[in-house]
Amino acid sequence: MSAPMPPVSTGNGQVLLKVEDLKVHFPIKRGVVIDRTIGHVFAVDGVDLAIRRGETYGLVGESGCGKSTLGMAILRLNEPTAGKVVFDGTDVAALKGETLRKARRRMQMIFQDPLSSLDPRQSVESILLEGMRAHGLDEDKEATQRRLRELLSAVGLPESSLRKYPHEFSGGQRQRIGIARALSVNPDLIVADEPVSALDVSVQAQVVNLLEDLQNKFGLTYLVIAHDLAVVRHISDRIGVMYLGALVEETDADTLYRNPMHPYTRALLSAIPVPDPVVEDTREQILLAGDLPSPANPPTGCRFHTRCPWRQASLCGTDRPQLREIGAGHRVACHYAEDIRDGRIQPHAVEAELVEVTALNPDLGPPDVGSVSEIL
Repeated sequence: MSAPMPPVSTGNGQVLLKVEDLKVHFPIKRGVVIDRTIGHVFAVDGVDLAIRRGETYGLVGESGCGKSTLGMAILRLNEPTAGKVVFDGTDVAALKGETLRKARRRMQMIFQDPLSSLDPRQSVESILLEGMRAHGLDEDKEATQRRLRELLSAVGLPESSLRKYPHEFSGGQRQRIGIARALSVNPDLIVADEPVSALDVSVQAQVVNLLEDLQNKFGLTYLVIAHDLAVVRHISDRIGVMYLGALVEETDADTLYRNPMHPYTRALLSAIPVPDPVVEDTREQILLAGDLPSPANPPTGCRFHTRCPWRQASLCGTDRPQLREIGAGHRVACHYAEDIRDGRIQPHAVEAELVEVTALNPDLGPPDVGSVSEIL
């Protein structure tokens, strides 16, 4: 059970979304006639975060750490196993039926792949109208057509795009269509799952700037999921770093990049190339040993301890650290964060550890659960 999350300062605005001890566990089943649950994939395992109205919250971490699963669980595209998702005072995780459908109008998603997320058999007009009709926003034909033109104008596409189909557009244009679809129902919160990862660098800048312009114009709140730390730093007000299903650090963007406290965050930031050979050769570089452990059998204690250069003999392998505030709005899940910061603990070599999924039940052998990317 995660420790209670400290109150979030509302100096920059009211809290719109609050996630409390959210968990998403996928059952691992085995059997031909009767399925037996032999374990779980702990995709999201006790996440606490809050997003203020009008801000951009960046969520970063390695592939397979549960970022996308968390974003979809907030929107109930994945069913939470436990925890609360409080959106504007209402626990979305407890809603059902028509009440949930109406609540979803205020929470939309921009998907990672701009091609597979658009129906190839529908025109752009049909794609944009689908959500509006589902929520009763197309009662007047003339007003609806005007709204469609406004949406295309907002994302920088010509009116003639309404008659075209997704395959007739470039990747960046398709992503703009996805953004227009999310905007069509006047949402308050948009979860953007890797919104620019499939695009060329020049197009990435256009889409990121577009998201910022739309936020200023419509007062949107963003949860941006990404692994490109440069993009996240540019667009985010606050950043949460995720590792193996849980947040390990959270603070504002400037503080995170200037003074990272968690060993995993320091390793992530050290992987960003610097376009200065002198700086690149002299700066701290942390190479993590081994791969991300299986979310079906996470390590005991701190989940990062199997790869951590600052691992200690006590606590790290036995007690799971909770997010705690060690500065103004700066939360870290590390037993020795202050000691690492002050240099009282020095990094050491780490030997990679193999975490076997068969630990679920040695008698059954390895279950066919698919790859981490397929599950998450």
